[in-house]
Amino acid sequence: MAEVTLRRFELTDVDAMMAWASDPEVAAFCRWEPYESREHLLAYLRDTVLPHPWFRAICVPVPGSGAAVVGAVSVAPTAEQCRGELGYVLARAHWGKGVATAAVRRALRDVFAEVEGLRRVEALVDVDNPASQRVAEKAGFRREGVLRRHYWHKGRARDMVMYSFLASDTLPAE
Repeated sequence: MAEVTLRRFELTDVDAMMAWASDPEVAAFCRWEPYESREHLLAYLRDTVLPHPWFRAICVPVPGSGAAVVGAVSVAPTAEQCRGELGYVLARAHWGKGVATAAVRRALRDVFAEVEGLRRVEALVDVDNPASQRVAEKAGFRREGVLRRHYWHKGRARDMVMYSFLASDTLPAE
């Protein structure tokens, strides 16, 4: 697999983002519904993504044209300065190819170096999303347990698997 890179989003990424943010299968386990309007996605990009302290575009190389934005990874601040919550989403065309795992590993390496006081990153993964659980595990997260009926998602209370990665943990080899 070619090298996965992360970078800050730009407003010009809206069309690339629309390709996966409008896909119902991609959005199935996300907090948002699939985007139907470029304008609504542009507003989200402008008002939420760009000012976010740690929200990055997942990029993969495209021969002859640089890199393409194929997803996003973020670490959101929590009420405790020492903790952040990981989120990631990836275009369906790149599922099962190691792109998400590589992006999460790179995010962990970078976020601990960039965010002062961060000691723990948590990932809450739906129990019915085994592919995302594998991403967390392959990226080096430890499964801590299941939080029963922890999260209201698209009309239902959902069980979530709690994963954690500490600043002192060792990233697995790529």
